[in-house]
Amino acid sequence: MLEQKQKHDELLVEIIQNCDWYHTLKDIRAEQLPDWWVAGGAVRNTVWKHLYKEDCHLGVKDLDVVYFDSKTNREVELASKASLSSKHPDWPFDVKNQASFGIWRDWPWSFTSSADGIKHFLHTANAVGIRLTADDRILICQPYGLQDLFSGILRRTPIRQDSEVALKKQEEYMRNCSRLKAQ
Repeated sequence: MLEQKQKHDELLVEIIQNCDWYHTLKDIRAEQLPDWWVAGGAVRNTVWKHLYKEDCHLGVKDLDVVYFDSKTNREVELASKASLSSKHPDWPFDVKNQASFGIWRDWPWSFTSSADGIKHFLHTANAVGIRLTADDRILICQPYGLQDLFSGILRRTPIRQDSEVALKKQEEYMRNCSRLKAQ
C-alpha cells in the first residue's frame, strides 16, 4: 500500500511538472497566499488527460487556487486573481479563500484550513491539491489519497454522499471521459 502511494505521488509530480500550466505555480507562490493549493479540476483533468489521452475530453477550464486566511477579506481574492490573470492571460484563475466559506459566502460548512476545504470537494478524485515549495518541490494535499484519481473512479466524498450536484457532475465527467467508473 505504501509503495503504491509513493508511485502515485511520484507520477502526479511528474505529470504536473510536464503540464501546460506548471509555469504558473511560481507566480501563484509569489502571491504569498497562506496555505495555498491549486486544486480540483485542473489537477484532476490534467491527470485524466495524461492517462486516457483521446478517450478523455475534459480540459482544464481554470486554475482553482484555494488558500486559507481568516484575517483577510474578499479583496485579497480579487487582487490575487487580477495579478495572476495579468501574468498568465491564457489561464483563467479562480482564487478562493477557504476561510470565507463560513463567513461571507452562503455555504453550509466552515473550514479550518485549505485541506479541510479540499476534503469537502464533490469527489475523492477531485479532492487533490498541489503547491510549489520555496525550493520548487511539489507538495500534494490528498485527504482521500490518489487511488481514485489514478483509477478513474468517481466516488463522492463522505460529506457529499447525497449531493445531487455531485451526481450531475459525475454524469458529465463520464460523458466526456469514457474510461471513468462510478462508485
